[in-house]
Amino acid sequence: MRELKELFRLRGQLVKERKMLFTHEKVKPEMPYNSIKAHYASKKVLDCLSESIKEIEQEIMSIIDSDINLSRNYYLVTSVVGVGQVTACELIVKTGNFKEINTARKASSYAGICPFPNSSGKMVKKSKVSNMADKELKTLLYMCSVVAKSKNAQYRLYYERKRLEGKPHFLIMNNIANKLLRTIYSIVNTGVLYQIGHVTEDPRLKEKVA
Repeated sequence: MRELKELFRLRGQLVKERKMLFTHEKVKPEMPYNSIKAHYASKKVLDCLSESIKEIEQEIMSIIDSDINLSRNYYLVTSVVGVGQVTACELIVKTGNFKEINTARKASSYAGICPFPNSSGKMVKKSKVSNMADKELKTLLYMCSVVAKSKNAQYRLYYERKRLEGKPHFLIMNNIANKLLRTIYSIVNTGVLYQIGHVTEDPRLKEKVA
């Protein structure tokens, strides 16, 4: 797991560097006095970064495939509609293969998609997200929720219903991300691949009923 974490951390750094350089190159044509040599040098670095990222990703998959517990959870998680390889690896690394952060609620809090009540006495203010949130994981989960909404009728209908109720877009997408996390932890615990129609209720709803 230690080597996997280091490789994943390095991949993240290289992806950020590639994004920064790509963005710089994208706006460069709008700037006067462009250097052709600088352009080709940047392109060469971009190609090198992409190749390095590809090699690291292959090594990451090699480590996952060689470990029965890692590979089990990886293929379970990627069976969920909307969850891709990068998010699955991110979750495995950040949660310690779902052992260090062993519940969906803890993972939700860690990712910053579980708002903390901001209240004092009888006054209840708007909820806010912890500053300790893992922004990378939060972004990935949001992207997963976007894909899930477009490909999973269950989430699409949920989104449309909440919009009709007047709920804001990002609040609904945040809820979908939480639903995805609960589904992920559910299938990891049961060892059963995801199937369309799989619904994992918020445990807080069960507490209210009880």
